[in-house]
Amino acid sequence: MKVIIVGGVAGGATAAARIRRLDEQAEIVVFERSGYVSYANCGLPYYIGGVIEDGEELTLQTPESFWERFRVDMRVHHEVTAIHPQEKTVSVRNLDTGEEFEASYDKLLLSPGARPTQPPLPGMDMERLFTLRTVEDTFRIKNYIDEKHPKSAVLAGGGFIGLELAENLRRLGLEVTIVQKPKQLMNPFDPDMAALLHAEVRRHGVKLALGHLVEGFAERDGGVDVLLEDAAPLHADMVVLAIGVTPDSHLAREVGLELGVKGSILVNDRMETSAPDIYAVGDAVQVKHFVTGQGAVIALAGPANKQGRIAADNICGGDSRYHGSQGSSVIQVFDLTAAATGLNENAAKQAGIDADKVILSPMSHAGYYPGGKVMTMKVVFERGTGRLLGAQIVGYEGVDKRIDVLATSLRAGLSGVELKELDLAYAPPYSSAKDPVNMAGFMIENLMQGLVKQYGLEELAALPRDGSVTLLDVRTPEEYAQGHIPGFVNIPVDALRDRLGEIAPGKPVYVMCQSGLRSYLACRILNAHGYDCFNFAGGYRYYETVTQDRRLIEQAFSCGMDRR
Repeated sequence: MKVIIVGGVAGGATAAARIRRLDEQAEIVVFERSGYVSYANCGLPYYIGGVIEDGEELTLQTPESFWERFRVDMRVHHEVTAIHPQEKTVSVRNLDTGEEFEASYDKLLLSPGARPTQPPLPGMDMERLFTLRTVEDTFRIKNYIDEKHPKSAVLAGGGFIGLELAENLRRLGLEVTIVQKPKQLMNPFDPDMAALLHAEVRRHGVKLALGHLVEGFAERDGGVDVLLEDAAPLHADMVVLAIGVTPDSHLAREVGLELGVKGSILVNDRMETSAPDIYAVGDAVQVKHFVTGQGAVIALAGPANKQGRIAADNICGGDSRYHGSQGSSVIQVFDLTAAATGLNENAAKQAGIDADKVILSPMSHAGYYPGGKVMTMKVVFERGTGRLLGAQIVGYEGVDKRIDVLATSLRAGLSGVELKELDLAYAPPYSSAKDPVNMAGFMIENLMQGLVKQYGLEELAALPRDGSVTLLDVRTPEEYAQGHIPGFVNIPVDALRDRLGEIAPGKPVYVMCQSGLRSYLACRILNAHGYDCFNFAGGYRYYETVTQDRRLIEQAFSCGMDRR
């Protein structure tokens, strides 16, 4: 059996190694158009910033090492230019010599990945304009910085690459501005959770120009003007396009393979395309979203590796299945860690799901043990059924392990309430006896059972201030004096039972505290005395962060630049 694989890196290299482990006699040829067959593309920004000092550390395997261990013929600087399914051949060009030739296959695996999205804008061919997707891209940026010593950079796009690059360029001392059309960074997060990330990048000197559409680029004064649709240009010494990636599916389109969302290659759960003996994996393919069952493109290394293994199994006569992606991810944002899995609240509602959420601010470990830090968790579930839909966490230590527990729970089909039953490891330096994941389960259970009703930020502004409802802040007088929402009166929770006479009977009571815990306790007290009570999801700390972020974005939008 002869197998040709188009593209290495995650999916293709994984498949090649797996095929060899399953079939010692197979002839395996990988055509990779770049100069690297297996590299850590997630580490590229950290080489630019000097965290990874040796560029060779980015290369996981070379053509020589792959041959020595797996007897796989890895051919770099070879581009497949056409597929001929009837003849079971591909056309190949050697990019070093210009030679063109045909290669036959019994099985063909497409792992072309995705390419940086590059809209047809004026100035796209400028020397100071960069993309970051390959090792070659990385070296080009690193060499430019080392040789030209730029003082400033504009990053068009605020996803994973944009944020990681922003941090590393700041580490090198550059002034950094992120500009993009959406009014939030990091699409996997809801806007309220993204507000925590915005505050962190601002704190480290990154300027945000959110809500602005880039129209093109122009040279000026030895640098680049980033032209905006509705504001003055942003000027910098260099620009990096990080506005996302597009499935690299042109070969599949040209040969007539069925395509899916965003022009991705349509595959079944065996990673088979619409043509016999042609498989596809990685960032170029459409997968099933594990939560919604709908088609999705999820460009992450974990799914690509798993798909490569599954395709290899099936190429070798097995019957492995890919059951979908849920988009589990984690990113370091300066001192913060941010992680997500499954659907966020917005995505759930767009999918037609009646979604609810709990927002909590637990400590990373036992409060009495030194060094604990607050994290903010948002767990999304289906109203009525309690079905777990997704989660987002922003914090410091312990974020990654909590998102992994939630990702595993989602994959296992646990409900939100069942999170309370998880038997998780506890010792004071690592967690609390009631882990934050357990706490989310308790909160969901309380909502499902009707022990508490809650209201959210989107409902806060609409609350009447005419006396028809009671607005109650149950923090301490000192906390209240440091900042509170107009119209909310202060009665500390520990004094509430003695001051019930100050709360008018028969009126709904909307309660708030710093994080949501004391206001929940207040609601239980008030419910027991006949009041109809609602607890604010997230607390004042959450409210203050989100509303401050919204103000800054609107101010920046009006003047074309976030100068904080």
